Amino acid sequence: MGVQAALAAVQIGTTLYQGVQAKKSSDKAARAAKRAGEFNAKIIERDIDLFEKQRKIVNAQFAVDQKRSRDIFERDVQGAVRSGFAFAGVDMSMGTPINVLRQNAREFDYEQKVAAFNNEVANMQINDAQEEARLNAELSRMEGGMAAASARAKGTASLISSVGRAAGTAYETGFFA
Repeated sequence: MGVQAALAAVQIGTTLYQGVQAKKSSDKAARAAKRAGEFNAKIIERDIDLFEKQRKIVNAQFAVDQKRSRDIFERDVQGAVRSGFAFAGVDMSMGTPINVLRQNAREFDYEQKVAAFNNEVANMQINDAQEEARLNAELSRMEGGMAAASARAKGTASLISSVGRAAGTAYETGFFA
């Protein structure tokens, strides 16, 4: 084997080695991209659990507020009406005292319904935030998969290119003749 043939063999081997190394590097980058996408997705999904904890706190606070406001309404508002009319010597079983108590009860019922509506709105917002987090996690996984596929394709293209260059070098130098 002559010097020229030896140089051609080295050049062909080097070209193939570079292609294989580029492919390995791209495959490694692909695995890293996939891991990064999954890692980001898990962090985002952690938010879903945090939103669920937030929901429990919001609903527990709502239940406490509802109970406390009922107790306060009965004790402070309705009790004050009863004692005021009783102190004035007005019959509590009919007429104005009953109308005032009923009007107070209607207003309280309205306030309770507004509070329940606001609680439902807060729960819907939490639902939306959870769904957004779920979709962001899914998107992160897709982006990681896309980046991984792109890196693998780039590595494959480099390997194919290096095989083509090596074959061209072999042909030009008559290596296989």
